[in-house]
Amino acid sequence: MRQGDVILHQTHKFIDTENWGARERPDLVLAEGEVTGHAHRITEGEAELYDLRSRLYLRVNSETAMLTHEEHRAIAIPKGDWIVRIQREYEPGSWRWRWVAD
Repeated sequence: MRQGDVILHQTHKFIDTENWGARERPDLVLAEGEVTGHAHRITEGEAELYDLRSRLYLRVNSETAMLTHEEHRAIAIPKGDWIVRIQREYEPGSWRWRWVAD
């Protein structure tokens, strides 16, 4: 699933939140806009968001949870476990990748 530069991949192996040192993110913000200050966040439904070594893991506990952003159409995320990724793009001439700015 995708909303702007945020990509969600469903996973069947969720992290061990107690034993791996994952930090819970109660704000449910998956990504913040660098330019506008807008945010991709869960606004409806029951969900948990964890940060483990700069990677985000989302668990949707209700049948769906709404992912919203001020500049994108809201999408319903189905119940389950998800890995959150931010799209990157290749920067020609620099030999490096950069995060896509939303």
